[in-house]
Amino acid sequence: MVLRRTPRWRTLGAALGVVSLGLALAPASAATPAHDAPEPAAERTVAGPTGDVQKSDNIRHVANMPKQEPFNTLNAYGTDIAFKGDHAYVGNYDGFVVYDIKNPTKPSIVTQVACPGGQGDVSISGNLLFVSVDYPRTNDTCTSESTTAADPNGWEGMRIYDVSNPAEPRYVSAISTDCGSHTNTLVPDKAGKDVYIYVSSYGPRAEFPGCQPPHDKISIIKVPLDNPAEPVLVDAPVLFPDGGNPGNGYTSATTGCHDITAFPEKDLAAGACMGDGVLFDISDREKPRVINQVRDDENFAFWHSATFNNEGTKVVFTDELGGGGAATCNEKTGPTRGANGIYDIAGSGADAKLEFRSYYKIPRFQEDTENCVAHNGSLIPTKSGDYMVQAWYQGGVSVWDFSDSANPKEIGYFDRTPFDPGKLEISGSWSAYYYNGYVYSSGIQDGLDVLEINDPRTNNAKNVRYEEFNPQTQPVYQR
Repeated sequence: MVLRRTPRWRTLGAALGVVSLGLALAPASAATPAHDAPEPAAERTVAGPTGDVQKSDNIRHVANMPKQEPFNTLNAYGTDIAFKGDHAYVGNYDGFVVYDIKNPTKPSIVTQVACPGGQGDVSISGNLLFVSVDYPRTNDTCTSESTTAADPNGWEGMRIYDVSNPAEPRYVSAISTDCGSHTNTLVPDKAGKDVYIYVSSYGPRAEFPGCQPPHDKISIIKVPLDNPAEPVLVDAPVLFPDGGNPGNGYTSATTGCHDITAFPEKDLAAGACMGDGVLFDISDREKPRVINQVRDDENFAFWHSATFNNEGTKVVFTDELGGGGAATCNEKTGPTRGANGIYDIAGSGADAKLEFRSYYKIPRFQEDTENCVAHNGSLIPTKSGDYMVQAWYQGGVSVWDFSDSANPKEIGYFDRTPFDPGKLEISGSWSAYYYNGYVYSSGIQDGLDVLEINDPRTNNAKNVRYEEFNPQTQPVYQR
């Protein structure tokens, strides 16, 4: 989600401190000091999903686990998901939630960690959980308070937890990054000793000491797996030395990246960088190199995220028109704006180029009280073809086929009627990912939904199993 950087303040919904279900954690260790959002709506609790469910016949709604106190407020947005074994780690603007998903028909909350900082993007490696902090705090602890980006002592960046016991996450360390961490991408090193975190952030201003323009870069953190208490900022490479997209009043100017998806086994990554779509060579993990850069100044407003197909020959880029807070899945907006862009990768190595093939947008108009736009999703690991499951906020969850890059089509969907029929509230599916036979959807207000796809085109994917899954770190699965 964009939540564009304007004057940086936000009072987060949950109580300060690390508490939940009786859990109390130690504060973070000291870290190098290091950043907005609209003012929150009036605080109120959310009882659970609202509206009626509409879905295709090949989708079964297996379960829902509503948001629980203290994350059951309107401003405690549920966000991204990382998976490890029988657990799902779901980010939240106010911390994160650990779910037991051993029985997908009966997910349960193991614990909740209240540690505000927005937007709570998560990645996991072994027993380490990495959580993004994108709003300036007075310090790196969970008892910090919100401050402004103009505060020279403000902090934002990455927090690291030990989740060897999922019921008792332990805060290990933190490290600051310029402009905070809107999203993060885990990239394992080739020796298996360290992991790298590519930090995407954006929105610089001259009056922000920790977020100075032009900010045409990302931050790269190296975390030794045997000593996660000592993360190191190894580089902050400038991706656009000649400047990114200047913007045109419709397409955003590029001042950083929103998200990067790594494909380690292919030594590739795809960056969604506000006004630019980027293909990287990441064979040297500490020195990602831009191979190709594309723009779509007519249809793409904000390059948001990216997904490769399994062969690494295609990239699906999402356009987050309206920052995730607008009704853009209506007739007025049309079929190409706020859609996915499907690109084939032609050539290889230094000669690889992204070539546009088509747009994909859900084929159902949504109400003007429903925020809706292309958002986070993942491949379905089928034996043939290219299939994806994807969140569309209040447009629900879409299952679609892009095997023919020029002619994508939807094959299934799950969609609730408006969260509030009387006015537009920020709600819907933030992230929807396929993991070990089921689709898990993180609802901004709806909690965790579990879906099952029963379709001959995708059923063979139910046999594919992962022990660990980060959607921004794509694995290669065997066809």
